Amino acid sequence: MDPFSQVIIDAVEKTKNAVVRIDVFKKDKDNKLRPAGSGSGFIFSSDGLIFTNSHVVDGAEKIMVSLLNENEIEGTLIGKDPDTDLAILKIYTDGYSVAKLGDARDLQIGQFVIAIGNPYGYQHTVTAGVVSALGRTLRTQSGRLVDNVIQSDAALNPGNSGGPMINTDGEVIGVNTAIIQGAQSLSFSVDINTAKAIASQLINDGKVFKAYLGLMLQEVEINPRIRQHHALTNKKGLFVTRIEQDSPASRSQLQEGDIIVSFNDKPTVTTHDLFRELSKKDIITTTNISVIRHTELLHFTVFPAQHAETPAPR
Repeated sequence: MDPFSQVIIDAVEKTKNAVVRIDVFKKDKDNKLRPAGSGSGFIFSSDGLIFTNSHVVDGAEKIMVSLLNENEIEGTLIGKDPDTDLAILKIYTDGYSVAKLGDARDLQIGQFVIAIGNPYGYQHTVTAGVVSALGRTLRTQSGRLVDNVIQSDAALNPGNSGGPMINTDGEVIGVNTAIIQGAQSLSFSVDINTAKAIASQLINDGKVFKAYLGLMLQEVEINPRIRQHHALTNKKGLFVTRIEQDSPASRSQLQEGDIIVSFNDKPTVTTHDLFRELSKKDIITTTNISVIRHTELLHFTVFPAQHAETPAPR
């Protein structure tokens, strides 16, 4: 067998037993539970916690989780966050494996990645591709903006949602979340660093606090001459591709085309750096921001606003 195929096989073998199928049921007009869709997920803790997508379990009145050994267990919703399209479930059973979580900061464009999921009900389907872009902002079908997204060309289909994106070491580096309808070879995953931060809040509080600016962003390299001229420590910054109407950013001096290099007086290299600052409850105040505009370094302020809270499940 060729070496590349063996690498893929070995990586899948490390993770596949932690991948689950999720079936959702809702009540019909006769008050009877009916199948209402399915998706994927993966177990990430020894006490049975599962990552999946918020849209997979939205409105569910019963959630069934199927393990690779065909055991089917009812899942409990711990919490969900539509803004990142993430949800946490819990199962009370044994005999399952736990996926190893990696570090999305180590990812590089061109790196091989592997998706595992249950597209169209075909359990534990494997696809592979490469990382096409990092630090994207994605608009979901619901109209929400999801930051810290990994773009790849690994084929995803309906049913893959919530499954793991892994590297060749078998470590989860993203939670598969979306495909672009009508586009060729464009699929997206929420990076695992963001997912871990969201999980911590959902597990502890059942909901997520975060502020927002209303920006669509892309991580970009900063011209070395500009870095040297302004004595910047950043090699990268966040390129503003779009500013949402009637958003905190639209009421500031930010412009599309700016490259954000600092937020809240801290260097901003990745979208996760910005997300981390916006997750602090004291950020709802006038906050310093620095950008490169053309070749100038500009400093001004922005007032982040709080997202509408998602109520904890009962």
